Amino acid sequence: MIPFSDAELEAMLADIESDRVERKQSFQGDAPNAVREAVCAFANDLPGHGKPGVAFVGVRDDGEPTGLPIEDQLLTSLGSIKDDGNIVPPPTLTVEKRLLAGSEMAVVTVAPSDSPPVRYKGRIWVRTGPRKSVATAQDERILNERRRHRDRPFDVRPLSGSGLRDLDLLRFREEYLPNAVASDVLEQNDRTLEQRLAATKMVASAEEPTATVLGLLVLGREPRDFLPGAWAQFLKVDGTDLSDPILDELALGGPVLDVIRRLEEKLVSHNRVSVDLTSAPVESRRAHYPMPALQQLIRNAMLHRNYEGTSAPVRVTWYSDRLEILSPGGPYGEVTATNFGTPGLADYRNPNLAEAMKVLGLVQRFGVGIAAARRALKDGGHPELDFEVQPGFVLARVRRSP
Repeated sequence: MIPFSDAELEAMLADIESDRVERKQSFQGDAPNAVREAVCAFANDLPGHGKPGVAFVGVRDDGEPTGLPIEDQLLTSLGSIKDDGNIVPPPTLTVEKRLLAGSEMAVVTVAPSDSPPVRYKGRIWVRTGPRKSVATAQDERILNERRRHRDRPFDVRPLSGSGLRDLDLLRFREEYLPNAVASDVLEQNDRTLEQRLAATKMVASAEEPTATVLGLLVLGREPRDFLPGAWAQFLKVDGTDLSDPILDELALGGPVLDVIRRLEEKLVSHNRVSVDLTSAPVESRRAHYPMPALQQLIRNAMLHRNYEGTSAPVRVTWYSDRLEILSPGGPYGEVTATNFGTPGLADYRNPNLAEAMKVLGLVQRFGVGIAAARRALKDGGHPELDFEVQPGFVLARVRRSP
């Protein structure tokens, strides 16, 4: 996304009829909600401009600057819009402090999404002229069609030979849909099941209900029939090397939510609690590993792995001195081997799966999983989390506390 020049931004600032501009005097009161609605609408780009939209903070409705101090806290709050989990899939945006029309202001620039529709708290926001509104059924249809004609992420590509018969439609109606779409929107009964599946990207379109990669990962009866790598493997070894005797082994298939739940249950069953009766006046209990750290790392591995052209599973191997979690697929996009694990830095090989995992309650915020795991390990007295980052995989090593 190429930054706008000062002249371009000042021209946008002055155009009060533009559907690509939002103006707010501050980021207080109802402004945070309104700015997020605007970011969602710019990402959906219903008019089809193919150009970024801009939210200015520190200006009046007529484009006149207010003189609002543009401090680091304000810029940080605006930057959190991208990864606070309320807008899904996560928008592509930048936040800057710019000197425009003789005054400083905050500028949030939002790129059109490659995978519309984008939702804010379960609602698809769009923009016509200076007015924002929740998308109509016709608006949704336009956004769905536009997605089909773009270079889409792999996780929303249709898989030839699949269809509604391969999806658990009861699960979609009763579990996924009520969490994905706001209740008042859901109560409008003018959308067919196929239209709702298309709007949530589970099928390619209402007219062509071929299941997408996302649909099979989230709702698939047998995802591995179409995605050979959609599984996980657990292995517990009696020693520190793979050649040592195997104590427990389990292969887990099915929808991603089921795989994660069953894998976490398996970890809980092996994560024995040690009781210390001697080192302090009160007995203390501590598990081998903090489960919050393992949950974050497993969910990260399932979310960020490569599902395309591989039969390799996510592998969790429990040794006597450490636990290793291997995720097929190396770093992606802005994340490299050099900056991997930097707090707040995230990119998404599977942006729509990220959205679905947020809907299913497996992700609260984006881009904080590794930081949360590190904090939990540090609080438990464990050695530093160790990553091996290669072009074809990422391996996380969690070591037992001394």
